[in-house]
Amino acid sequence: MRRAACVAWLAWMLSMPAFAERLTLEAALATVDAEHPDRRLAESEVALARAGREEAASRQDFNLYLDGSLRTGLRPDGNWTPDNVGRIVARKPLFDFGRTRQALAAADQEVAASEEALYEAEGLRRIDIMARFFDVLMADRQYAADNEFMAVAYVAWDNARDRFRVGQISQPELLRLETEYQDARERRNASEQHMRLARERLAQAMNRPGVLSTDLAEPRLKDNDRLLPDYEALLPWAMAKNPRILALQAQAAAADARVAAIRAERNPTLDAEVVGGRYSRESITRDDLSAGLVFAVPLYQGRRVDARIARALAEKERALAALEKSRFELSDTLLATVQEIEWLRGSGRAAADKQVEYRDWALERARAEYELELKTNLGTSMAETQVAQIRRKRVEYRLALALARLQALSGGTLPPVEGARK
Repeated sequence: MRRAACVAWLAWMLSMPAFAERLTLEAALATVDAEHPDRRLAESEVALARAGREEAASRQDFNLYLDGSLRTGLRPDGNWTPDNVGRIVARKPLFDFGRTRQALAAADQEVAASEEALYEAEGLRRIDIMARFFDVLMADRQYAADNEFMAVAYVAWDNARDRFRVGQISQPELLRLETEYQDARERRNASEQHMRLARERLAQAMNRPGVLSTDLAEPRLKDNDRLLPDYEALLPWAMAKNPRILALQAQAAAADARVAAIRAERNPTLDAEVVGGRYSRESITRDDLSAGLVFAVPLYQGRRVDARIARALAEKERALAALEKSRFELSDTLLATVQEIEWLRGSGRAAADKQVEYRDWALERARAEYELELKTNLGTSMAETQVAQIRRKRVEYRLALALARLQALSGGTLPPVEGARK
């Protein structure tokens, strides 16, 4: 039964589109820069912000346009005479008294905010790929353990059928053993389905949907024992370098600059203008070529500027509130992550190690008893040993993910270690 199940599993795995080599964690993480939808969304925000910056800078660009009119006018002699005009106008803004400067400042902050958001998206993608990679490894181990439990339950039920035929056990006892086998079989089949699902999710996280990895290399998690600063040293560092905090700070600065830019709409403007024209009717007041300065002072603009200022102030307040809320959330998340690392390194590892040690001892005892034909619980001991090893691996994988989250919360780097603890 066990051999048939393993052969079926191997045939199923080989039937899937797969990588030719064993997939390593490093190779999976190298796909962070792939054109994943999450990355493309973040990159599109950067492109939009940069386009907004170009639009703001274009306010000072040189303008060239054709101006003309077709008309006729009544002369003093009572005759209607054509008075057509065709002009080429060149205009260059010289001073707008703060409009462009503040608009550029707002646009620059929007670009900075979108770039920080892109960096945050890359960090989240890295964590997601790690989590999916570990899910595949855990799914494989869980399947192996559940398959072992199912094999043990089947052997027990199969032997019980022979004993039932000769009247050594009752029918309720036989039904109980069959029920245990069916439950174990159900868990094994669910684990088999989870193996495929975990691989599909990993492929999607790597932006390779449908390209499933049949064989994953066990990662060497060397950073799991790195020294870490205390929470009190990490908090100000993370507040200064966290991508989300930096993005929201830039958004608040952009909103502030937009308020100033809108208020500058009340200021005058000064442009340089050169005009070349042709006229169907000659006049001593018309020039074929002229140049000069155009000075405009807004006197009344209705409620348009006030409404735009009110909107910009509301956006600024929203950005500041989001920034303050994110600082609270960062403080909580950072503390929870540090505590999780301490727990995993302390009691989590110790409990898992002791469980593995006990199950190894129990397996050796079961093997000795099996060889002496005293008991037949060797298969169960082997499966329980696998479960203990799964628990130990889960601790290391969770620790690696917690450290990755801690580094992402801190902007990709951690402060120098002073008085750190493992």
